[in-house]
Amino acid sequence: MADNLSDALKKLKLASADSSTDSVESCLDCLLKALAHNNADASEKIQEMGVLPLLPTLLAPQSSCTPKVANIIAEVAKNEFMRSPCVEAGLIPPLVQLLHSKDHEVLLQTGRALGNICYDSHEGRSAVDLAGGAQIVAGHIKSLSQNTDPDNGKLLTVFCGMLMNYSNDNDSLQAQLINMGVIPTLVKLLGLHSDNTALTEMCLIAFGNLAELESSKEQFASTNIAEELVRLFQRQAEHEKKEMIFEVLAPLAENDVIKLQLVEAGLVECLLDVVVHTVDGVREEDVAQLKTASDLMVLLLLGDESMQKLFEGGKGSVFQSVLSWVPSHNHQLQLAGALAIANFARNDGNCIHMVESGIVQKLLELLDRHVDEGNVTVQHAALSALRNLAIPVVNKAKMLSAGVSDTVLKFLPSEMPPVQFKLLGTLRMLIDTQADAADQLGTNGKLVERLVEWCEAKDHAGVMGESNRLLSALIRHSKSKDVVKTVIQGAGVKHLVVMATSEHMIMQNEALVALGLIAGLDLVGAEKDFVGAGLIQVLHKLLSDEMSAPEVKYNSMVIICAVMGSEPLHKEVQGLAFIDVVSKLRSHENKTVSHQASLTEQRLTAQS
Repeated sequence: MADNLSDALKKLKLASADSSTDSVESCLDCLLKALAHNNADASEKIQEMGVLPLLPTLLAPQSSCTPKVANIIAEVAKNEFMRSPCVEAGLIPPLVQLLHSKDHEVLLQTGRALGNICYDSHEGRSAVDLAGGAQIVAGHIKSLSQNTDPDNGKLLTVFCGMLMNYSNDNDSLQAQLINMGVIPTLVKLLGLHSDNTALTEMCLIAFGNLAELESSKEQFASTNIAEELVRLFQRQAEHEKKEMIFEVLAPLAENDVIKLQLVEAGLVECLLDVVVHTVDGVREEDVAQLKTASDLMVLLLLGDESMQKLFEGGKGSVFQSVLSWVPSHNHQLQLAGALAIANFARNDGNCIHMVESGIVQKLLELLDRHVDEGNVTVQHAALSALRNLAIPVVNKAKMLSAGVSDTVLKFLPSEMPPVQFKLLGTLRMLIDTQADAADQLGTNGKLVERLVEWCEAKDHAGVMGESNRLLSALIRHSKSKDVVKTVIQGAGVKHLVVMATSEHMIMQNEALVALGLIAGLDLVGAEKDFVGAGLIQVLHKLLSDEMSAPEVKYNSMVIICAVMGSEPLHKEVQGLAFIDVVSKLRSHENKTVSHQASLTEQRLTAQS
């Protein structure tokens, strides 16, 4: 075979020079045979003998050899090491010219050749881009899309594959295809050629690539992609095919308009069906499908309209099905069920209905099962759901009497920041405006000790911020001397002073209100901590800073008045010439601030 190939290549060199068609044809046949026998070796030989640069002249539109030459290029370009040489040999411009041919075989082989040269090759893609090949192919797909002839289906598959190889993992080329209007054409193809497996798969892979780009979502939303994908999904029995469709659905479902379209097209029913058929499966593909279907369900619930449509006033069959996932024995379903509840719990009406219907109990039972099992993602999801449910004021007392805070406290020993963060947020939501609960939790030495520890979690800003906020909330909502005492004994005061310097105004304010209550309820007990943490210096800075919010200025002055009964703090106030700063604030545009400035000035003057 090797000798025959060498001879054929030599003959081809001679024949191409004198353009004798017959001898060229037989040489080309020999090359195709050699490539079929051992592609890599034959390709290497073709490269070594310098045949590639001869091929452009053989790609004449009228020549009977042209389809074979294009076929040889397509076969050669299956090898990674041959793609750049194909570009360097100047094959791209004549191949792109052949895309204007009317001959079916020429188009087919040319599409293959360009597609293979573009595969994972930056040089190949750049050359095709420069020659305008993608525009011509996109035009062909558009004009051929209505024709359901089987031969035509093969050509469409090759052209779609070529565009896919051309744009894969390249944002700017994908954006170029989107601007050419490729998406509506491919969606039409999917509808008209759904019986053509190869073409359908090619469309799905192309969608998967393009759907990652944000700019594609608007175009997808203006087509009937949702209906086509759901229809296609309903017809699939094989796991691999369903997975391919899932891979397109996931990025598309990130768009809220498409979420609603998918819900209206009946995707949810398909997903519930997948769950029913895979929940007890032990095969790897069952586990994978269950995860993909339940994750996608949760994603659909992130859109406000799609979520509300599925909630149906708490009576929706979808909502009821998702609830039944929470007590499931399957961790993936427990997780998806809890996340779904958290997503349904995004407005007060839904939250109130869900608490009335007994969902809290289901979540508490789920958490109890995971205190020892310790599945962190399930813990995190269930706590997220409880936190959201605790937002409406009418739910707080009901949830507290259901024992939510007791169950949440079981996770205090957790070393996982995501769980710590949600635990803190849930407790903070629960005690908002609930004095008794704040009192009970605020006198829990173990809780306060853990909060103080987490206030120093510098590696986890979220946990640190939430710990500070909960510490402040326990004091603000209980207004209890016992809580203040517990916080002082737990060394929490210094953290509230630091919190007063936060860049977030809401946190500054929460800290200052708590510090004011500490000063008012147990100044003697807190005096040492106030001095050690530099409270007076912090207050001076906040009052001097023109950027400080009116509430921050007001609360800072309230604390100044409250600490005047402490000798060391009084001395610090005198030493920092507060009177100058405060007297300026008497003319502040905010009446509450100016009034408090007058009162504070009187207090400072009286005790100077």
